[in-house]
Amino acid sequence: MLLASNGIRFTRESSSSFTQPIPTASVTFEESEIQLKLRNLMQPCYAVQVGSEIGMSHEVGNMGNASIAVIEGSLLASVPIVTPEQLGDVDFRNTYGVRYAYHAGAMANGIASTDLVIAMGRSGLLASFGAAGLIPSEVEKAIHAIQQALPQGPYAFNLIHSPSEPLLEQGAVELYLRHGVRTVEASAFLDLTPQVVYYRVAGLQLASQNQILIHNRIIAKVSRTEVASKFMQPAPPKILRSLVEQGLITEQQAQLAAHVPMADDITVEADSGGHTDNRPLVSLLPSILSLRDEIQAQQQYATPVRVGAAGGIGTPMSALAAFVMGAAYVTTGSINQSCVEAGASEHTKGLLAQADMAEVMMAPAADMFEMGVKLQVLKRGTLFPLRAQKLYDLYRNYDSIDDIPTSEREKLEKQVFRKSLDSIWQETVSYFQGRDPKQIERATNHPKRKMALIFRWYLGLSSQWSNRGNPDRKMDYQIWCGPAMGAFNAWTQNSYLAQPAHRKVAEVAYHMMTGAAYLYRINHLKTQGLQLAPAYSTYTPEPV
Repeated sequence: MLLASNGIRFTRESSSSFTQPIPTASVTFEESEIQLKLRNLMQPCYAVQVGSEIGMSHEVGNMGNASIAVIEGSLLASVPIVTPEQLGDVDFRNTYGVRYAYHAGAMANGIASTDLVIAMGRSGLLASFGAAGLIPSEVEKAIHAIQQALPQGPYAFNLIHSPSEPLLEQGAVELYLRHGVRTVEASAFLDLTPQVVYYRVAGLQLASQNQILIHNRIIAKVSRTEVASKFMQPAPPKILRSLVEQGLITEQQAQLAAHVPMADDITVEADSGGHTDNRPLVSLLPSILSLRDEIQAQQQYATPVRVGAAGGIGTPMSALAAFVMGAAYVTTGSINQSCVEAGASEHTKGLLAQADMAEVMMAPAADMFEMGVKLQVLKRGTLFPLRAQKLYDLYRNYDSIDDIPTSEREKLEKQVFRKSLDSIWQETVSYFQGRDPKQIERATNHPKRKMALIFRWYLGLSSQWSNRGNPDRKMDYQIWCGPAMGAFNAWTQNSYLAQPAHRKVAEVAYHMMTGAAYLYRINHLKTQGLQLAPAYSTYTPEPV
């Protein structure tokens, strides 16, 4: 073993070395200069031994110029040019016209805001607008703003499954088709619905050379293999027949649908903020990659479905791990919520910037409350998770508001709702009259459903209080967050990104991908027997 004074070791048993002429001006042995060479991803890097020292150079071998001074040294290890643009699937980058195989995922209620999507798009990166939870007029306003700023893209809009409010899902699809939104991120789907099939198939066209053109692209975010399988398969014939009968798609489009998958991309969602099954990425991603390969062997699609990774992607190392496992792209979520452009309040961003990995927990979801579905939220600085769970326990144990003991009801009115439950019901009626009147009709003679709608008042507004920064409701903020946020904070704590005011979403993406490429370089050198001190093995973000 050779140990140099600059913190680099070389284990001869792990690699072979041979003598090369090395341009004198190119080689350096100083720690700071070595770090600069390692971070210069546009140049190859060579570890060389000269005497008893180990240094780094961008050049080795006879350069064909006799005027260049050279020294003799042993080549110990080498790594080629590795850039952020090389990570992931080239088809993903080409399909969406982006620089990196990187996607900023949708965060509901406009947290993934127009400003965030536009900032990413102007940097040549893909982001999804967080349309979930917004009324159609707000989504339409966002479509106009984003299309005006990014007429050629890239951008996407969220299409969330709404089992309790199907009209919202239908309305979103109609908006997207009417305004030419060509990419949606489909999330929280438990099965394929007529709405998502309609969006996909309405964009199919047969070109002059019998090539199927796919105009409406879907990035499906899933956490279960059975749901992934549905999006990897062609659209169900039963739904296609119904859409043809309604005149929504043509017979030819229904026939073309049999030859393309429902989604272009499958985002494997592991332990993330919001809706999540808390599954580990290292187990979930390989299983869905294998499923994709099986279905591709059966269907023989012209372009195989790409599989990306989400959930826990909060550092360059986690992004690199996903790419090494075979992810075509990575999707980030929690970390973007703390960025300048996110539609969250400054107080919320401050809480997120202080969070560690353990400061998250599961709480009932507003959109699937009756089903017992939960989502992951921040527990730091808020009582929302505990209060939301209390509401679900009451819903599970009683059949109506009137069945709840008087003492419990008084606590709800005083501590959680801060209003009488009767007044909350009147507000709920007014709200759904303009959003989805059928919700009130179904609850009129169904006390338990009425109770669910009243409880969903709190669950729904709590995220809006967080986004708007309602000062009277700080202890009720619902802040969707996964452990990636804590990992991001730990990674950036000694850098300029430690402060929320410096967290610009496109710069975060740049450092995530550049750091991943840098760490790939470090790991490649290590496989050749080079052992590097921690100073070399860490990527610290610096102002762009």
